[in-house]
Amino acid sequence: MRAERFVLDSNVLISAVLCSTGTPATLLDALGDMRAILLFSEETHFELRGRIMKDKFDRYVSSSVRRQFLAQLDAVAEFIPIVNRPMGCRDPQDDKFLETAVSGNAHCLVTGDKDLLTMHPFQGVPVLPPAEALARFYPTF
Repeated sequence: MRAERFVLDSNVLISAVLCSTGTPATLLDALGDMRAILLFSEETHFELRGRIMKDKFDRYVSSSVRRQFLAQLDAVAEFIPIVNRPMGCRDPQDDKFLETAVSGNAHCLVTGDKDLLTMHPFQGVPVLPPAEALARFYPTF
């Protein structure tokens, strides 16, 4: 059986590290327990690294914890090459997540971004918020 493949947008991953009891963190735990594969492109990874290390998060989680979180993600990530094709998202900055999901044969793109959620499903890939992804893929978690 092939491992399930997921793209989680930057905001979902940042939420997971900022609140260890929230739905994004629960989903990330489930993905880890089920040995799912997290898909990144260089572009999505660059966005995450830039955003997660912003000073505004220092009061919630130390920068060392966030660096460790990134290292843990890197250890289980699969990088997908993309060519930055227009995907048709209302926010062109979000196209990189759609392209990563399609190019990486993702089972799901998980996001809270309304611009991405309106694309559900995108070329056969479900685009779901964290709670729906958790209920669909890991209902007993």
